[in-house]
Amino acid sequence: MKISILLPYKENFSPTYAGAVSLFVKDTVKLSEYREYITVFGNTNLKNIFKLTYKNIELNRKLISSVCDIHFAPTKLNEKNLINEGVGENKIFAEQYLNGEIELEFNPQGTLAERIRAGGAGIPAFYTATGYGTPVAEGKDVKEFDGRPYILEESITGEFAIVKAWKADRYGNLVFRHTAMNFNPMAATAGKITVAEVEEIVEPGELEPSQIHTPGIFVNRVIKGDFEKRIERVTTRD
Repeated sequence: MKISILLPYKENFSPTYAGAVSLFVKDTVKLSEYREYITVFGNTNLKNIFKLTYKNIELNRKLISSVCDIHFAPTKLNEKNLINEGVGENKIFAEQYLNGEIELEFNPQGTLAERIRAGGAGIPAFYTATGYGTPVAEGKDVKEFDGRPYILEESITGEFAIVKAWKADRYGNLVFRHTAMNFNPMAATAGKITVAEVEEIVEPGELEPSQIHTPGIFVNRVIKGDFEKRIERVTTRD
């Protein structure tokens, strides 16, 4: 097995800029039982931070921007296998999948969310009717309950979970907002190490207990990110 990590453009791992990717790679180097199989690719002057194989590459800004525009749901990682609910709009990833360079296991979005939730809850597997009679069910155990067929889905856990939240306190309690509620709360419980990147960090006691979505016991690192608020389409009316 080989694991490759591609660093974002200009990711420099300096003490004054510790992004979610920086913490992910740093903790991987220290804690992953698979670190001997890891190769890090990037363009940084701080190569000595990696206690594993590092390869410096020269890529133009446009290509890096395209590569880093992949929006994955949480995945099980190895060199060629990804679990996801869709390919998305990234052309390079789509080409790799169509060319057979990457094996992709498709899951209905609700099933993927439940697999992650089950992993965080310590449930090894569960039955669902979603996907029965489609390629999703191929090779999976099928049982009937009340005359209806269900397929067996295994839970998903990972060594790391990187989540995006709205607010956090210094104890790691998280509050999510809007569509960030879809996968993030479940993913935060399914990783051995969870890194939360947030818009605002407050002092303990400032968050209303009833509004906390993920308790701090599940969170190992909290960082304040610098986010660009993008609007994909603006519709105006005269």
